[in-house]
Amino acid sequence: MIWEQLLSLKRQGDTSKRLRKEQNETRLGFEVDYDRVIFSSAFRSLQDKTQVMPMPISVGSKKEFVHTRLTHSLEVSVVGRSLGRIAGQQILAKYPYLKEVHGYQFNDFGAIVAAAALAHDIGNPPFGHSGEKAIGNFFKQGPGKQYRSELTDVEYQDLIDFEGNANGFKLLTESKAGVPGGLRLSFATLGAFMKYPKASLPKKPSSHIADKKFGYFQTESDFFHEVVTEIGLLANPSNPGTGFFRHPLTYLVEAADDICYTIIDFEDGINLGLVAEEYALEYLIKLVKDTINTKKYNAMNSSSDRLSYLRALAINTLIQDAVEVFIKNEDKILRGEFESALLDKGKYQAQVDDIIKLSVDKIYQCDEVIDKELAGYRLISDLLEMYTTALINIKNGNDTNYDRLLVKSLPENYRSTEGSTYNILLDTSCFVASLSDSAAVHIHDKLTGKTV
Repeated sequence: MIWEQLLSLKRQGDTSKRLRKEQNETRLGFEVDYDRVIFSSAFRSLQDKTQVMPMPISVGSKKEFVHTRLTHSLEVSVVGRSLGRIAGQQILAKYPYLKEVHGYQFNDFGAIVAAAALAHDIGNPPFGHSGEKAIGNFFKQGPGKQYRSELTDVEYQDLIDFEGNANGFKLLTESKAGVPGGLRLSFATLGAFMKYPKASLPKKPSSHIADKKFGYFQTESDFFHEVVTEIGLLANPSNPGTGFFRHPLTYLVEAADDICYTIIDFEDGINLGLVAEEYALEYLIKLVKDTINTKKYNAMNSSSDRLSYLRALAINTLIQDAVEVFIKNEDKILRGEFESALLDKGKYQAQVDDIIKLSVDKIYQCDEVIDKELAGYRLISDLLEMYTTALINIKNGNDTNYDRLLVKSLPENYRSTEGSTYNILLDTSCFVASLSDSAAVHIHDKLTGKTV
């Protein structure tokens, strides 16, 4: 892979080449990507989607506002921007022609990573990490398995392993009436967004991190291949024709996400009293022991100030470590030979693993999280069953008045029954995935007669 191709400013539908040296410096194409994501309705819905903890949650006599998908995404984009800028400086130093001939600046790398990081959770369903599993379970073990015979193997895999990353790519790129190409982001940003540039089959054909999950549904196959051809991603021999190695900047997007959920989910758990403060601070101090100002730290009276100080140091420590691993392995990354996440090869891997293990035990498996995920499973399954039954009944010509009324409650672009069974099932799954937590609850209550 070569950087000048990976940094393509092309957008869906372009008929002429966009050159970096001809860009308006007051509004660069990569910065436009960020703006388009942040002003999209799909991004706004993240403010009411669970990150880990239900929000808000009562702690003693007050309500503690924990991170949502939206605040998490904003923080990941900030960390990603720093990662991209620092890495960009070193890449330009190594390949000066990128600046001298093509006009690229170190801020371009930061802008690409920030925009891709901002969008990294945009396709995730409601109700936290179980949302994807709830949709998949509906088709694998629930009422949706009745449609298996009408689907190809890869179409069925798209549904039973419903993937927020693939749904995100669909949201960012899908054409609608009057809106060709979706958000029309630059191909460089779309490339950096694609954590798993492969189809749903074959499933995990290798141990390479690019093969861990999948990144596009069959409905986006043609455009996915247009993007990877334009930016020059290398074909992955473990799944020829349908899989590719990552865009290098994807590793930085992933690192930004890993840094934020490791440190900030942990911080939420401390603030909620799920992890004892004294115990938790020891874990963070181990991570920042080389940079902590002990005198400054000991002078802080407030536990929240101490925690904020350690959080900032921890994030900065992991940013520097991730960039170091990235630059050290840049040649291998360009050849598709770097097989793991950056933090997995960093010098703080043991400390990060300790924090994640504690978070899993004390935060991700606490009663509030489990209760929310259980409720989400039921709500998502019920909504999928009602809507898919009505739509398929209409498609097959055996619909009832109830089916027709139910379909009218869907947004207009999800009502079509003229496509294949796969298209109908996928579109309905994507509709349910687009709902915020409270919207899913409201629609479910309305359709089941709990509210009128």
